[in-house]
Amino acid sequence: MTPSPEAGPDDVPLLEGLPPVVGERTAVLVLGSFPGVRSLAARQYYAHPQNQFWKILQAIWPAEPLPTGADSYQKRSEWLLDRGLGLWDVYARCRRAGSLDAAIRDAEVNDIAALRLPRLSAIAHNGGESFRHAGVVAAHLGTASGNSEDTPEPSAEVRFYKLPSTSPANAAWSFARKLEAWRAVMSAHGLA
Repeated sequence: MTPSPEAGPDDVPLLEGLPPVVGERTAVLVLGSFPGVRSLAARQYYAHPQNQFWKILQAIWPAEPLPTGADSYQKRSEWLLDRGLGLWDVYARCRRAGSLDAAIRDAEVNDIAALRLPRLSAIAHNGGESFRHAGVVAAHLGTASGNSEDTPEPSAEVRFYKLPSTSPANAAWSFARKLEAWRAVMSAHGLA
């Protein structure tokens, strides 16, 4: 029997990420690492009910309720875009059993510059695994990201931020602490 071209170490299949949620008004691009199992199955970013991503954004923008019900993901995507926020992941594809970033293997990085976002002023990395690739993302954009994981050097065009992960696996940060960090980035770029 010939192995599948998509088979890899320990027969973990090659997974394909989700398309970007971006528009001409995108000023801040949130980059996760790679969608979890539930998000891939639903074909929706942050689909795990315990992920705090959508709750944090609702707390930042309380005047406009987060869409729910039928077609809620499409409406949520439009809700984000209306506020100047975009979503994508650092990785285009990878091998991973489960949802943990530590299990990611054979990852290929997305070309962020290919998005051609004329108003982009910030890349907000949702967690450490995403931020680990800030230098690669900066190189794609032709900017400098700095050398320190905690204090990335801003460029004239795009600033880079390491935000606390909204994943349920990040229990070290309280919701209030995560919200404060996320709100600060959104405020710094005129989104809150």
